[in-house]
Amino acid sequence: MKLGVFTPVFGGLGLEEMLAQVQGLGLESIELAVGGWPGTAHVQPGEFLAEPEKLDAFRHTLCEHGLTLSALSVHGNPLHPDPETAAAYHRDWRQALELAGRLEVETVITFSGCPGGSAMDRTPNWITATWPTEFLRVLEWQWTERVVPYWQEEARLARTLGLKIALEMHPGFVVYHPPSALRLREAVGDNLGVNFDPSHLYWQGIDPLAAIRALRGAIFHVHAKDTQFFEGNRREKGVLDLTPYDDLAARSWAFRAIGNGHDETHWAQLLSELRLMGYDGAISIEHEDALMSVDEGLRRSVEVLSRIVMREPLPQAWWTQ
Repeated sequence: MKLGVFTPVFGGLGLEEMLAQVQGLGLESIELAVGGWPGTAHVQPGEFLAEPEKLDAFRHTLCEHGLTLSALSVHGNPLHPDPETAAAYHRDWRQALELAGRLEVETVITFSGCPGGSAMDRTPNWITATWPTEFLRVLEWQWTERVVPYWQEEARLARTLGLKIALEMHPGFVVYHPPSALRLREAVGDNLGVNFDPSHLYWQGIDPLAAIRALRGAIFHVHAKDTQFFEGNRREKGVLDLTPYDDLAARSWAFRAIGNGHDETHWAQLLSELRLMGYDGAISIEHEDALMSVDEGLRRSVEVLSRIVMREPLPQAWWTQ
């Protein structure tokens, strides 16, 4: 496994300064943001696609810093019911696919998106309940009329380019847990899988170790981010907490650096489970810990993960060594 980082955390830095920071942390790869959310991109796909010399310069700079690309990321909602909004996210997505092909990056990460509840809607409608029964009718309309047709076409295109689509399972979108990810994968093909981020599973009450087993063969990329629960608030509010992120003292949970929500033993088990299920790719640190500075959070995550990766056994059985 290679340790890397998701680049928006260095949003205030230029490209070369960002790469130097990553190299200084002892990391081996970057997951490069190229549009969509969170809006921080060190690379502008349109410029790179129009000017091949910029692509060559980027490759050279990356190599100079001893780094590789684990994936391109372009988070957005191409299924948004507002046509103009959907078109903008779709344009970002298609540019990312073309750029990935030019850079020979195998994996492009995004969200599955969330449509409205009918053809007349102009805002997304995320269905999470089976009653009243009209909710299930809305959900079936979304999948039949919007979700599957869109991703069938995108999976076909990605396949012709030799690319994998890694959807990040995230509440608020139609793919948010293993069953929804596997449903879409079955409908569109096995070049669609997931970017596995356990922080989004913890607060849904999903055991990430069980999720890894359920998703065997469908995990194309991994985010390293933790979640901490604030038990007093959780007992009062549950996990479907709408308290703003800037009011952490009142929230039920918060995203944290690795080791600040679950201990090192748990993370060692998680990485071992990934290997047992056949994953040996990048572990990409995503820093969203509001209680730690970028430097503190990244160093904490790197320290914990480095100890685990260094002491992990080889995936071969002991009797073959």
